[in-house]
Amino acid sequence: MFDAPESPYLVPFDGSFKVEKASTTPLTGGKPHKGKHRRNRTDELKKLQRVLAAGDKHAILLVFQAMDAAGKDGTIRSVMQGVDPSGCQVFSFKKPSNLELDHDFLWRTTCRLPERGRIGIFNRSQYEEVLVVRVHPEILRYQRLPDEIDMSTIWEDRLTSIRQQEEHLARNGTVILKFWLNVSKEEQKRRFLARLDATEKNWKFEPKDVVERRFWDDYMRAYEDALNATSRPWAPWYAIPADDKPYMRGCVADIIIGTLQSIGLEYPEPSAEDRLEYAASREELNADEV
Repeated sequence: MFDAPESPYLVPFDGSFKVEKASTTPLTGGKPHKGKHRRNRTDELKKLQRVLAAGDKHAILLVFQAMDAAGKDGTIRSVMQGVDPSGCQVFSFKKPSNLELDHDFLWRTTCRLPERGRIGIFNRSQYEEVLVVRVHPEILRYQRLPDEIDMSTIWEDRLTSIRQQEEHLARNGTVILKFWLNVSKEEQKRRFLARLDATEKNWKFEPKDVVERRFWDDYMRAYEDALNATSRPWAPWYAIPADDKPYMRGCVADIIIGTLQSIGLEYPEPSAEDRLEYAASREELNADEV
């Protein structure tokens, strides 16, 4: 397992996290992550991803959760730009299919976990089952659940299942980082209106997102419970301020890079047998008259 990088946005592991105290704006007064700093971070992540792939011992799982318009898609694009596409997987989880509903609630994300040597990204995730479904419990009627499931403890039970699965994955080489992009209700309103005002952004607007704003307080309570129940040293949550997009993206990049640097990634050393084969190959190539 690994140690979660320190950050003012790291969700404590003792269950003391409070959404109302989590800032949606930068706490440090730092400048946006642009220019040279951003290029340096891009280059560093590219280098670390190559070593990750070559070593083939760890998998990296990045989980992004947020309210609508917080900037999940843009953050994923920005942070992962330049990374070898063959070493990265992105999955977005929306309404479950009939096939997915025929399995337990963790099945569809489990099927898409990253292999060793790769970075997997979940744009929304299994946490939807303790967020949107908790806010709208009527969804449970369509999940074909066995009668013996105790509905009075279902959220606590699901959070326990998620927590236990993450610990299992971490013990077996998956490094898990989870980001809640914490946008304010006021900033979300501004972004929704911007999508309506600009024709080229209309496609990003969905009326149902405005409907979901009515349940803002319910979502905040669900997030608070979920983050407190599942932020652990081996699978930490970071509540990243999302009102300033460049700052948010820089914070996410710094945490990912700091994590990869901390787990001792290195290129594999050739074995004695490998070296003998390399020597024979070199001899054959040198003797080849082209």
